[in-house]
Amino acid sequence: MRFLNDVARLVRIAATLRRNGGLDPILQAFGLSGIRRRAVLALLTPLWPLGARGAAHLPPVTRSLSALGPSYVKFGQIASTRPDVAGEKLAQDLRYLQERLPPFEDALAREMIEAELGRKIDDLFDRLDPPIAAASIAQVHPAIAKDGRRVAVKVLRPGIEAAFARDISAFYLIARTLETFRAKSRRLKPTAVVRHFEGVVSREMDLRLEAAAGSEYQDNIRGDAGIRTPDVIWSLSSKRVLTTSWVDGTPMGDLEALRARDLDLPELALKLVRHFLRCALRDGYFHADLHHGNLKIAPDGAIVAFDFGIMGRIDPWTRRTYAEILFSYLTRDYRRGAQAHFDAGYVSRTQNIDQFAQALRSIGEPIVGQRAADISMARVLEQLFDVTERFGMETRPELILLQRTMVVIEGVARSLDPNFNMWAAARPEVEQWMMENIGPQSLLRDLSETARALSRIRPLLPKLAERLVEFSEHGVQPAAVYAAPSRLGRFRAGLVLGVLSGALFAYGAMVWLMRS
Repeated sequence: MRFLNDVARLVRIAATLRRNGGLDPILQAFGLSGIRRRAVLALLTPLWPLGARGAAHLPPVTRSLSALGPSYVKFGQIASTRPDVAGEKLAQDLRYLQERLPPFEDALAREMIEAELGRKIDDLFDRLDPPIAAASIAQVHPAIAKDGRRVAVKVLRPGIEAAFARDISAFYLIARTLETFRAKSRRLKPTAVVRHFEGVVSREMDLRLEAAAGSEYQDNIRGDAGIRTPDVIWSLSSKRVLTTSWVDGTPMGDLEALRARDLDLPELALKLVRHFLRCALRDGYFHADLHHGNLKIAPDGAIVAFDFGIMGRIDPWTRRTYAEILFSYLTRDYRRGAQAHFDAGYVSRTQNIDQFAQALRSIGEPIVGQRAADISMARVLEQLFDVTERFGMETRPELILLQRTMVVIEGVARSLDPNFNMWAAARPEVEQWMMENIGPQSLLRDLSETARALSRIRPLLPKLAERLVEFSEHGVQPAAVYAAPSRLGRFRAGLVLGVLSGALFAYGAMVWLMRS
């Protein structure tokens, strides 16, 4: 029965896409030839009446998704961060979906706030105003808290969780269909993309997690000059309601107002880009939705970032790989960049590293010596996707999100400064990170951190040492070593001995470092 329901939804999706003109661009994005596209379009034409009609002022695909409902709008928003799947042109069109939905009734919002926070509106706020922004998952109301603070109250759309649960099943069916009948799409992992989408939206529908994301992000950047975030008001927040301090300032997209304030717009562009790179490389945690609508310039000139529904996280190894790749472009050392791809396992070692380095050169060299206005991260990213396909690289969602955010931020920076050079702005941050994290200083820091981690097994060291002596002096069988305390698990004898030796060395190094 569930499968039949999914098929019915699939038919409705296809009919709506056909009716609103969104089907052809999507088929093009997945590489269908003109003849096949025309055949599919002709086949779906009789289903036209089953499709919903979207807003005429939007591009075809975004018009189609807005007609299908909030889950599809959110999927389109996230797909706009994956040009490797959607294509650059389609990803650009999908950005129209930011905050384009009509708000739901004010009375429903009040009911949800009261139900979530367990008190009457009049007991929570001195004033709760109509919404000023409505997106696919939630809408935002200005308000005055009982303590007199101006606040922003974000409320989930009623029934969004149930609607999403229904729609996600159809998304999986679409992904599996693509993987079955379109071999080229398998490298892009449509099912993994839907799984990523499911995880992102599931987190977004629990506003406690968004509050935690904003709090962590705020802690990370607390010492950074010229950038800040609103405070989370935990006492007025819950799973479906998020309240933060109000953000005063000029929207980043209002260039006339920014110029009227006599602000240094090129300096703002530089500050924004370097902030993003610092978060990505230093913290491994970055705001992945830094478009104009989520940025304001405070009265004191600081950049204020808000809306923490989409955040990116990258582990230390990926950070190092990403920095190496960026650094190789900045220094024109393409062999180093190719080696970083191979070391990280992004490219199979069956490929030729020199040919891959040459392909990276074809991306990097057109940038060298060009005017800043002629350098586009979007074009660079598009060519990079072509190279990854040619060399059979599997997509890396965390890197794609990082690169996509760079493209969005480049667009914001260029709106502030048409001559903004992304590469020149990136170089000091990347070089600083490389200097601090690749070299003797970082080696000592890593050794210290390793020693601290291994020190947690210090209480077990005497017993393990006894077993090691017994093993070496009396030829005890490895099975005796397997009987180490259960917290270590059933390691093989060689692994236990290796860990023990490493632990003793690291612990000694830690003691030495602490005493020195």
